[in-house]
Amino acid sequence: MPLQFLYSHRDLVTDVRRSSGQHRAVPLPPTKFDTTLRASWTNRMDMGLFRYHLGDLQTRILPGSHGYVAQLNIQRGIERRKPEEILSIQQEFNHSQFNFNKINPDEVIFEMLRHTEESASLLGIGELPQPNKMIVMVNVSPLEFGHCLFVPDPSLCFPQVLTKYAIHVSIEAVLLSSDPSFRVGFNSLGAFASVNHLHLHGYYLKHNLKIESLPVELLVPEKGFYRMKDFPAGFMFYAESNEVEKVAKAVCEVTDFLVKNNIAHNLFLTRGCPPGGEIMSGSICCLRQGVRIAIWPRVSCFSAKEGSAFNIALCELAGHLPFKTKKDYELATEEDVISIIQRHLLPDDEFTSVEQQLTNHLMTL
Repeated sequence: MPLQFLYSHRDLVTDVRRSSGQHRAVPLPPTKFDTTLRASWTNRMDMGLFRYHLGDLQTRILPGSHGYVAQLNIQRGIERRKPEEILSIQQEFNHSQFNFNKINPDEVIFEMLRHTEESASLLGIGELPQPNKMIVMVNVSPLEFGHCLFVPDPSLCFPQVLTKYAIHVSIEAVLLSSDPSFRVGFNSLGAFASVNHLHLHGYYLKHNLKIESLPVELLVPEKGFYRMKDFPAGFMFYAESNEVEKVAKAVCEVTDFLVKNNIAHNLFLTRGCPPGGEIMSGSICCLRQGVRIAIWPRVSCFSAKEGSAFNIALCELAGHLPFKTKKDYELATEEDVISIIQRHLLPDDEFTSVEQQLTNHLMTL
């Protein structure tokens, strides 16, 4: 039986800061979530369960205003499992394809379980029962240290469409870590999800990402729905520990709309400073007490482009670039990266239309 990781609202960490410029933050000690995940992940690496050994990755920050974090990860491009054939954003779960009920049981790190009285509150009136556990397992083709998958009760065989429960627990996972470098993300079908079985990615990336503090514009105050004011164009929510349920519901309203309208999308969850319209002061910019949830609607892509320097999925849109070849890694410039990403984004007029539709949709709920 897998290890059970039982947690409550009291375990969520709020007093987190990140060093920035002249403002130096004192790191908090690792939480039980961090120590359990790191030790168990390292143990699975030592057991030889991964497709390749992940050492320290070559990393460089590309010159330019976006601060892209480029990493060389040749083995992932070669060794990762061949993606399932995806033909539709609303494709049904297929039991004959690879899914997370078929993994080696040793790949499971633990089951995340909320205290019973709290988990009951995740259900709204008239809602169908949700899973009561989140399975956390290693990703055997890791991007970075601690790369794991969050899978809501795999036996329920959900397709790769976000649920309120999955979003809620994913926000809490970020808040359970005292390390601002722990991130969670999601790729929809048509946005480089390789398995049609509901899952999110989690991993540690110690480098600061611009998305943690970039300015945003408030679109729907009642829902806390923002538009990002920098490239790449997308939307954002922000959740502190006392707002997780409300924000998870609003995020799901957006992703449900995108799925219904066959719009592929990526999400990235990271600790970040409170949302603001302009560049903030150093002290505010260092705050990491809440979670920023970025959502990018994008052009659907149902196959990886051979020869591309990198695929455009959750981490690339957030500014983390795993390169497949040494040549591309060494020669890439910020201009190159923007050009590649731009080809996968919605044209400006389509994005504006989606923004207007989403704004109207959220205001009527």
